[in-house]
Amino acid sequence: MKKKTVCVIGLGYIGLPTAALLARKGYSVSGVDVDEEIVKNINKGQIHIIEEDLDELVKSVIISGNLVAFKNVKLSDVYIICVPTPFHEDMEIPLPNIDYVLSAAKKIAPLIKDGDLIILESTSPVGTTKKVQETIIEYSSDIKELNIAYCPERVLPGKIMKELITNARIIGGLTPISTKKAADFYRQFVEGEIIETDAKTAEMCKLTENSFRDLNIAFANELSMICDKQEINVWDLIKMANKHPRVNILQPGTGVGGHCIAVDPWFIITQDRENSTLIQAARQVNIKKTRWVLDKIKNNINNYFEKKKVKPKIACLGLTFKPDVQDARESPALKVAETLLNEGYDVKCVDPHVKISTQLSILNFSEALDWADIFCILVKHREFATFEVKYKLKDKIILDFCGLFA
Repeated sequence: MKKKTVCVIGLGYIGLPTAALLARKGYSVSGVDVDEEIVKNINKGQIHIIEEDLDELVKSVIISGNLVAFKNVKLSDVYIICVPTPFHEDMEIPLPNIDYVLSAAKKIAPLIKDGDLIILESTSPVGTTKKVQETIIEYSSDIKELNIAYCPERVLPGKIMKELITNARIIGGLTPISTKKAADFYRQFVEGEIIETDAKTAEMCKLTENSFRDLNIAFANELSMICDKQEINVWDLIKMANKHPRVNILQPGTGVGGHCIAVDPWFIITQDRENSTLIQAARQVNIKKTRWVLDKIKNNINNYFEKKKVKPKIACLGLTFKPDVQDARESPALKVAETLLNEGYDVKCVDPHVKISTQLSILNFSEALDWADIFCILVKHREFATFEVKYKLKDKIILDFCGLFA
């Protein structure tokens, strides 16, 4: 029996793990990426992203022949679009750019046969799946049966390979038949609940999930700034407030980062600025928190200089967008460190999950302990939360923005 063929377009943080997982399940998978170097490396069994368990899986499915990478799309039975949806530059309100999505739709259009399944996984504004359909119809020959659905990813960096299988998935087709076909496809490799809906609801669901998280983080971040002004320990306050049976305040931090929570709310805002005032406010609070952290560091640097009459050496602990991951996309901690460096401050960084940086010098903790005058704790990695680390820092000047010493 002929293997069912799948073409995964975009081999990034979602596309490559998805392609590898499908290949392990026995599908014949064509992985497509515009970057020739990525294509060459994948075909050698090498990966360009950091994700636990992905490297060995890619090696095995390349060796088996179930996964082959290409620069151009290949004739298949299922097409999965996992390309980036960045923002247009220089906009007052960030405007989502779906050009890569529509470009992928144009490329697959001439290859689509009756009965094929097209799935969009890229985070997109509401209505994008419909635009994919319109693009395919425009650039394809006569198709009687066109099955298109939206299925957003909802995985955590560092746990992608597990969560692609175990997490519930929202499947929204442009027609009931498309929804069923897509749901049946995902049931072949997803163990989590498959929830069927329409495309617009599925698109909105993805944006809603991360906007909700942004709102809750914004409350904690705003509270931290208010408490600082009132000279109240925000960490103790949150612990006490959370003793209430219906209160669950999150932990404040350096801001909000990552490729989802800091980005997805804008997809809602740009489509309805009038009715998204709370979502807009949360975004502004979380952006403000990063600037506030920078100002706090600079004020302490100035105080140090006035007392010591020497330029302080600053160690930034943590560069990733959240604890215990290697992903620094949209990281507020990275922004803080790079801004300080670019403004002429003497900065070096410690992050057990980041080995190199294009701009920043990376030290291990012992080196930083000997070198630095001021320690700015920007990400609460578990390696920083040990008794040994905290004991060695106890007599240092510490600016704790994530509750390591709470």
